[in-house]
Amino acid sequence: MTVFLHSSRMPAPVEDLAAWHFRDGALDRLLPPWQKVRVVGTFGGVAEGSIAELELSIGGIPIRWRAVHEDVDPERGFRDRQVQGPFASWVHDHRFMPEPEGHSLLEDRIEYAIRFGPVGRLLAGAKVRADLDRTFAFRHDRLRHDLRRHVEDRTLAGPDAAPLQIALTGSSGMVGRPLRAFLATGGHHVRRVVRGRPDRAAGDVSWDPVRGEIDGRGLEAMDAVVHLAGENIAAGRWTPARMASIRSSRVEGTRLLCEALAKLERPPRVLVSASAVGVYGDRPDLDAEGDPATALDESGPQGAGFLAETAAAWEAATRPAEEAGIRVVHLRIGVVVSATGGIVAKLRPPFSLGLGGPVGHGRQAMPWIALDDLIAAILWSIRREDLSGPINAVAPQPRSNRTFGRDLARAMRRPFLAPLPAFIVKAAFGRMGRELLLGGAPVAPRRLSESGFRFDFPTLDRALAFEFGRPHPESPTDPDA
Repeated sequence: MTVFLHSSRMPAPVEDLAAWHFRDGALDRLLPPWQKVRVVGTFGGVAEGSIAELELSIGGIPIRWRAVHEDVDPERGFRDRQVQGPFASWVHDHRFMPEPEGHSLLEDRIEYAIRFGPVGRLLAGAKVRADLDRTFAFRHDRLRHDLRRHVEDRTLAGPDAAPLQIALTGSSGMVGRPLRAFLATGGHHVRRVVRGRPDRAAGDVSWDPVRGEIDGRGLEAMDAVVHLAGENIAAGRWTPARMASIRSSRVEGTRLLCEALAKLERPPRVLVSASAVGVYGDRPDLDAEGDPATALDESGPQGAGFLAETAAAWEAATRPAEEAGIRVVHLRIGVVVSATGGIVAKLRPPFSLGLGGPVGHGRQAMPWIALDDLIAAILWSIRREDLSGPINAVAPQPRSNRTFGRDLARAMRRPFLAPLPAFIVKAAFGRMGRELLLGGAPVAPRRLSESGFRFDFPTLDRALAFEFGRPHPESPTDPDA
């Protein structure tokens, strides 16, 4: 039997640390983004005898991992014992301990045995240990960030504020799923706005933007609505029909939602509606590396092209909500840095093969934001009543395509040697390639920064190191950092 131990001081009282672990979404928040793993279900929550089930991929082979919760104490911790999975045995103790000055200590202690005895330990022992070190360093970092954000949120809300009631569209997407988990672990209640899917749960709100149908009654008395739904713009070539579908999914879906909100007897106080930095168009005349003197803030002019026109129409579609007195925030989102989806996930296969390189000349700007900073900015926008209108949801340091790719290759520990010429991009992707891959504008988060928002990942190399579980010299371990 081998023992693994990892402990960290956390920036919240032990009551908050314990509550976080017992809320919906906690297991989702702890999954390493670089691994192929998903939560199949948490049957019974975290209670004596309840079950958590994961599906992971090892060498391309799907494996189910089921663990039973034991020795459950809502104030001090609990134990997970593997009943089905990749190890010969696995017992994981989560322990929560108070620390001075309103802090706490999290201790993860695992006793495990590798299958096939001495041969298994010889072949896989070192890798298992390295994977555990990497995984639990990530888990404790993410938990530290989340707890700090939730403490900050309670400070903004005031000591007597009740948990928020939030309706969410796009809840199964790359941003929506982790946002839902993040909000739930903070004690808030999230109601999904979904199409009539087989997995629709009690309390979900149904809608069908294509048919113009929505159950407006389910949106009554929400504190906030977060609108993220929209068709993937990078799923294929932009044929006329595809462009019409992309535009309609954003504009008509937003208009349908906002008209329903405007008719409510008890409408939400705020609507946070996704938009995109594509509204600024392609600005090759500006410094792609984010010179503060040239990066565009929210006062920047609308650009030209399909992306800019679609984003502008997308924002305009919220007018019924604005006219009804609802505070509307347009989050103009940059490239979202996440190993689980978006552009990083699309680049992982070629980069893994050593085929990473700049696209075109590589100087085009790529304003970006770490996924965890984006979901924190959404909650921040809900709380800050002084924020409305366009808000650039981007990190303080936009990067060029070349720099973005080089930092990604470094995080993946792969070379960066294979450029993708512009003529191939244009031939393969047409207009989508020209606007999405070869164009860009440096964008600055002026209003977000001036409001006091703190970025946990202000630099791209730090954001990518976190997503791939790599050490970074600027990553703080002190909860007061």
